[in-house]
Amino acid sequence: MRSISRLALRAAALGALALSAAFAPALASEEAVVIPPPALDAIPADSTQTAVFAGGCFWGVQGVFQHTAGVLNAVSGYSGGSKATANYMTISTGVTGHAEAVEIKYNPKQISYGKLLQIFFSVAHDPTQLNRQGPDSGTQYRSAIFTLNDEQKKVADAYIAQLDAARVYKKPIVTKVGALEGFYAAEAYHQDYLTLHPTQPYIVYNDLPKIENLKKLFPKDYLEKPTLVSSAKVTN
Repeated sequence: MRSISRLALRAAALGALALSAAFAPALASEEAVVIPPPALDAIPADSTQTAVFAGGCFWGVQGVFQHTAGVLNAVSGYSGGSKATANYMTISTGVTGHAEAVEIKYNPKQISYGKLLQIFFSVAHDPTQLNRQGPDSGTQYRSAIFTLNDEQKKVADAYIAQLDAARVYKKPIVTKVGALEGFYAAEAYHQDYLTLHPTQPYIVYNDLPKIENLKKLFPKDYLEKPTLVSSAKVTN
């Protein structure tokens, strides 16, 4: 369980690993997986669309999509529980039903829902880890896709089935797909965390390699300059 009080301890514990990762990104806590694009994708819409994904600590997931072309905004937050428990200290107990999630606003004329899913499954997290991601454990770090409509659910379910059938991972995908009941933006200090703290050991070891993998595996979708929340309005 990750909490504010443990950030300093985590930094110290991962210091040596972070130093190694700085010189050898291949030693990251999780490797990207090359996967095919979805056979079924959403029909392009004319207006801005929204996707909500949970894949472990939201720092790295947010960072990945902030470096993705076509993404207009990516906000770290909480989904799966009530508004009353949507705060970092409470969700860190692991009993609120919330998952650390990222709300993605995107231009469907530049990037599709299916492409976002491909990036999510390939470089943003490991979808075969149950109720954990890297060093973080608990249901708040589960892999989940919160769908906003029937089309998103259909595309997500079909893609998971496609990837499992292709056996692109050594273990089955454990990602849960369910309707979004609410998204609550996280505290301001969690927003843009990867960009604002690039030398923090946890970021160096766990998350910066995700950005490098995005650049390597999805060069046409990669943005060198991230689209940050600090230039957008975030409200609960």
